[in-house]
This record gives sequence, C-alpha cells and structure tokens, in this order.
Amino acid sequence: MSETSKSMHKRRESAENIAISALGFLAANQEHLEGFLALSGLTPDGVRHAAADSGFLVGVLQHVLSDEKLAGAFALESGLSAEDLARAAHALEHG
Repeated sequence: MSETSKSMHKRRESAENIAISALGFLAANQEHLEGFLALSGLTPDGVRHAAADSGFLVGVLQHVLSDEKLAGAFALESGLSAEDLARAAHALEHG
C-alpha cells in the first residue's frame, strides 16, 4: 500500500470514528436522537443496521453540522473543532 493510500485510509478511519462518536452523542440525548430519527426516517433498529454504511455516517455528520448549537456541543464534548467535523464529513463523502 502506498503512503498516499495509507494516509487516505487513516483519514477515512478517523472520519468514521468521529461519525460514530457523533452518533453516540445523538443517542445519549433523547431530544437530539428524536430529531435525527424524524429527519432520517429511521427507527432505532434501523439506525443500528445503517451505522455500518459510510453514506449513513456522512448523514450523521451532516445532521450535526446543520445545527450550529448541536455541532458546537458535540465538538466541545469530543475535543474537536467544527472544522474537524466538516473535514470528517468531507473525507467520508469523497473518500
């Protein structure tokens, strides 16, 4: 594997971890979770199945980023910046 491929793989893996953390953040707060479920059209069981799909993980980050207050709260809790979240969404969306 080339250095570029390794770097891209590592960046994608990091982005997936951020998205999974964002999903956990949403799940930990009933109001946030209900809002996400309402917008996504998923049930809690549907979320469990969809979580393995990188397209779903992009949607999780886009949802968090769509609300400045929510993005700020998640970023603060996770020790990330809003820019980190945007980069993670971009990495998942564009490889």
